[in-house]
Amino acid sequence: MAMFRLRAVTGSFYFRRFLHGGAANWDQVLEQLGICSGEDQVLEVVGKNKAKLTVNHVGCAMGMLWQFQREKPQMLRTVEFIKSHPEFLTLRVLAENKIELMEDFTLVDILYNVLRLNVEPYDSLVQHLVSEAWLRLYRFPMPSLSKFAVCLSDQRLQHSPLMGQITDVLNQKLSAIDDARILTTLMVSVSPLVSPHLRDALIVKADSLLDTMDPSHYNNPRRVVQFLRNIKYSYRPLLEKCNHILLRNIPHLDAENISIIMGLYQSLQFNNCDFRLAAKQRLMELVDSSTDPFSFTKLFVALGPMAGQDTKERLESTTLLLAEEFNAQQALVVAETLEEIQCRNLHLIQKIVSVVHKNLHVYKPIEIARITQALILLQYQSPELFTKLRNILVHFLQDSVYPYEVTMLTRVLSMLPSPQLDEGVISRVEAVLPQCNLNDLNTFAMAVAKWVRNDPSYRHNTPSKYVRLLQTLNRCGHERLLKADRLDLVLEELKYMSGEWFEEMLLEETMVTLQRLENQISWANVPEMALFLTRTNHLCIPLMDRIASVTMEHINKIHYSATYATLLPFAILNYNPPRVDKMFDICIQHFIPHISFFDPHLLVLLAYALAVADCFPEDLIREIFNVDFLAKLDSQLETLPDAQNMRIRLRLMELNRAVCLECPEFQVPWFHERYCQQLQKKRNGSISPLQQQIHKMLGEVLGEINCARVAVLTPYFYKVDFECVLDRQHQAVAYSELSQLQISDDEKVRWGSDSVGKERSEFPPGAQRVAVDFLESKSFCKQSRHMKGEAMMRKRHLEILGYHVVQIPHFEWNSMELSTQDAWKEYLRKKIITELP
Repeated sequence: MAMFRLRAVTGSFYFRRFLHGGAANWDQVLEQLGICSGEDQVLEVVGKNKAKLTVNHVGCAMGMLWQFQREKPQMLRTVEFIKSHPEFLTLRVLAENKIELMEDFTLVDILYNVLRLNVEPYDSLVQHLVSEAWLRLYRFPMPSLSKFAVCLSDQRLQHSPLMGQITDVLNQKLSAIDDARILTTLMVSVSPLVSPHLRDALIVKADSLLDTMDPSHYNNPRRVVQFLRNIKYSYRPLLEKCNHILLRNIPHLDAENISIIMGLYQSLQFNNCDFRLAAKQRLMELVDSSTDPFSFTKLFVALGPMAGQDTKERLESTTLLLAEEFNAQQALVVAETLEEIQCRNLHLIQKIVSVVHKNLHVYKPIEIARITQALILLQYQSPELFTKLRNILVHFLQDSVYPYEVTMLTRVLSMLPSPQLDEGVISRVEAVLPQCNLNDLNTFAMAVAKWVRNDPSYRHNTPSKYVRLLQTLNRCGHERLLKADRLDLVLEELKYMSGEWFEEMLLEETMVTLQRLENQISWANVPEMALFLTRTNHLCIPLMDRIASVTMEHINKIHYSATYATLLPFAILNYNPPRVDKMFDICIQHFIPHISFFDPHLLVLLAYALAVADCFPEDLIREIFNVDFLAKLDSQLETLPDAQNMRIRLRLMELNRAVCLECPEFQVPWFHERYCQQLQKKRNGSISPLQQQIHKMLGEVLGEINCARVAVLTPYFYKVDFECVLDRQHQAVAYSELSQLQISDDEKVRWGSDSVGKERSEFPPGAQRVAVDFLESKSFCKQSRHMKGEAMMRKRHLEILGYHVVQIPHFEWNSMELSTQDAWKEYLRKKIITELP
């Protein structure tokens, strides 16, 4: 039996490494270690042979201790037992005394193992091992260099000079690496320090090695995705290759790996339909076997946001049963997931809160911020708990020196009801502002705005402490833009910018900065630049022209999926000179061969953007409006968050309407009748006081109140603000005289493409239906009178439906010239009657 155990353990990597290839080197201590079946036996052998232990014995014992731990489930590991065992201290002392005698691989292996056994980075053994490794760094073989880089990352030394030297070695020896595991491990470790040149070289090398590796080794592509996330570079060709390998391995992935991969994808805004559907299926298979707190929390975090209602309720029931067994970290991630799935099970929320409450003393600053935010968004009611959380947040904030930490703590603190702001908080915020990027400054500005509104003294005047803080914010924002010299960094900081402060204080200067750096616009950052312009609703013609020029010149380098983001501002902001029309044609020719590879939801968004620009590629329309595609889209939508799900469904309806109205030759049926009726029922159908006032004015202009109708629902479910009918002499016709029009709205929305003409034939000869639309600021580009694409598309569609469309811009209606009732009525008369063809 002893011989059987010996043979079993000699298969271990760590044991074989120290046999050195033959029986001649076999010794008694190695034989004793070889028959050990657990960590307690290894430590017993160490205790009995202290005087005999060599470097090889120490390395072998350390390796076996960790090997026994890694083979156990997380909850059954006994790391604390090992750390506190006196013979483990013996091993550590022996290791420290024999460092200079260690071979390179032994040195790194021991460092790796002691860190895995939770020996603190400040321990003298760890410090000496790192120092010795530094001296030998340039002679390390690549496997040892890779493992040493992981050790430094474990000690949070990613930005250290030592990691810089490892990056240099990697740069020099990259061409010699032929193992994907070694390369991808190094890529993740050095990711904070890679230059653009090294980044590109690593991507090329990783792409090559992924083709030659064993496809079952899914950790390699996972690390590549992690590298791309770390450097914030969504390089689609490599992402798709990694995704293909990961997709093949879904049947072998556990909930933890799936959760990690989905988190990485989300950070990269890479939402692959096939992976999500396969992951959901795999997670459903794991539900019954995930019964301990560790495996269940991983499952809950990954599956909860994608699950249907029945599965969510089942998961919530299991969470309730396991709640008291959760540790601090598990309770935190469960609370965040409950918020994400919009849980309303008060009993479950209270259970999780009780676990969180017991562990408040162990949470780090960012974790306290995450907990507070989750509980606020869950609408949890406990003034006592929130007071305690606020005090902890303030304490952490006043002690913190990290800008990212101060930013998040401040943002969450501003979400709590608090009439007064501590002076210490303001001082800490002021101290870190000069170190903050634009996004952090924007976060602080939104927090200050909330504090100002919540301060009772704000009713009289803005307290000076807020004025001073806002002045500092403005100055720091302007200085950062003035000093900016790298477009990619500016775009990264602008990615999530929004809100009143940014629009009022920085938007114009941001546009000046972007124009100053426009020569740096390249095929790689064109999509990000285009998205920023779309998000801000700012029509900057020089930047748009530059985007068009770069896109046309380098279209073959731009990933086909990025054409959506690239074309979006031109469609939404309604910018279409002849040069842009050519760009649209080039982009369409570029993505059409790949339409079957698009995620369904992205293809819908792309087609809608093109429809706004009055562009309907037949191949694209036929790809979307077929049964198989729509079935796949439905499956995908079930895995998306509710807000995104609703947005895609709305865009599909709008696309369906546009195709039916503008491209009847495609013979696409209108299949959104019931969907639109459901939307209509949910919306508030009441008439505003302003609409009532304008309705009355229209009645006076047209002759009587019955000559105009308010909030009229058209075929295909457009809602126009006001409708009237004028005869050939441009005289309004009262609706009481048009008996054929006295039908219910439900009947009117069932008009087909021929019904408009049928109804118009019942008008007085030459009569014209008029739609009066009031255009609010959202229908125009920012700080401009340039009408956006969606307002133009709406006008096109209403005209197809038989309307003469009168658009009343908000800036005309609210102008100084129209400040009296008579002026408004004259304006309406001119717009509706005089200007009618």
